Formats: sequence, structure tokens, C-alpha cells
Amino acid sequence: MPEFVNQEFVDVTMRGVIFNRVTIHDSEVIDLDIHAEIGRLVVNGVEVGPLVEAELDRRYPDRPKMRPTTPDGFREAYDVVERLWAGTVERARRLDPALLHESVDGEWSFIETLRHLSFATDCWVRRAILGDPSPWDPLDLPWDGMEDTPGVPRDRAARPSLDEALALRQSRMATVREFVDGLDERTLASETRPVDGPGWPPARAFPVAECLRVVLSEEWEHRLYAERDLAVLESRSKAELV
Repeated sequence: MPEFVNQEFVDVTMRGVIFNRVTIHDSEVIDLDIHAEIGRLVVNGVEVGPLVEAELDRRYPDRPKMRPTTPDGFREAYDVVERLWAGTVERARRLDPALLHESVDGEWSFIETLRHLSFATDCWVRRAILGDPSPWDPLDLPWDGMEDTPGVPRDRAARPSLDEALALRQSRMATVREFVDGLDERTLASETRPVDGPGWPPARAFPVAECLRVVLSEEWEHRLYAERDLAVLESRSKAELV
């Protein structure tokens, strides 16, 4: 097991790392900013994961709706997704189109975020649930840590306009809308059929509810990232006008 003793981690950025069964003793943790999916996290004997979840739910009253268990709950959750993203897109339209291709602190640009969400829908709805073995569009953008896979696009150099990215995005959102509108208890409780061929997710069965919750989680988290970065881009734009 690796061990770090008397080491200093100063001005360090970590992305795509996994901390599993990690113990930190006799140390100082000062000015630590974590954006991650948190399971069990104990700080000085206090399990803080539930506290974080409760605070996030308090800050964002719509957030608990992203954990639905019934067909009506999934429909309501996607209503929220459509409403919130409409506002975010409207905010983005007020910026110089060139800024929508800019990265903030090494994160995806706004356009890349839209492309990734199209990819997520293709993975978990069009491939896993609907059974299309190769649902990808050339503008789809997998997450950076995904290995190159035959037949799955990854064009980081593409520079589609906002309207081009939105045309793909709206097409994919319409697919989800149609599926959840027709969702019933039997389908929700069922599992998908394994899909042959390379791609993501792997060729095995998944609970339909799990697939839909992955999409909801992607939609929720990436919109928050987008809103955060749009605020930075707006500040840059205002500073240039001064």
C-alpha cells in the first residue's frame, strides 16, 4: 500500500482520481476544495457525507427530484432538467459566441459540455435502454478518461456553433422526453438487454431506473458546472469592456 509521510501537497490539482480506503492521520488540511461524488467520508470522527447531501438539497430545492423512484417522479425530474437548462442556454446566448469555446480552469467549454451530455444520452438511453449498438453522433464527446473506442467519436478539435450543438442536444433530449412520457411501472422495474458491439456502457444488462438516474445526474451536475463557468466568462467579458 503506498504511503506518504511528511509530504506537502501545495497548489495541487487532481482530476479523475479515485480515493478508496484512504486514511489521513496527524496531518493538516487547510483550504481544501473538493468537487466529487462522495461516499463515506469521515472527518475527525464525523461522517460528513450525509451533511453535505443535506446542505446541497437545502441550497437547491429541485435537487431531491433528481432521485425519483416512480414514473411520475422521472417525468417531474425531466421537467426540471428542461426548465433549468433552458435558462442556462439563454444565459449562454448573451455571451460572445467565441467565449462558449473557452475553457475555465481546464474544464470543458460550454459547447463541449453540451456535446458530452448528448453523448451521455446516447450511452444510457439510446444504447442501453433502446438497444442501438452505435447511437453516436460525430459531435458526441466522451469523458476525458474514457479509452479510445472503435466507432465512438472523440473530436476535441471540433468547433460547432451553439446552434449546431443545441440541435444535436435537443434531438437527444426529445428522445428522453418521449421515453419518460411513456414510462410505466413495469418498464421502470425492468432491466435492459445487453447490447453487442464496442461502446459505453458495457454490453450487459442494467436496471432501467439506474440508466435514467445516470442521465439525470449528468444533467444536474454539468449544468451546475456550466453555470459556474458562465459566471467567470461573464466577468471576463465585462472586464474587457472597461
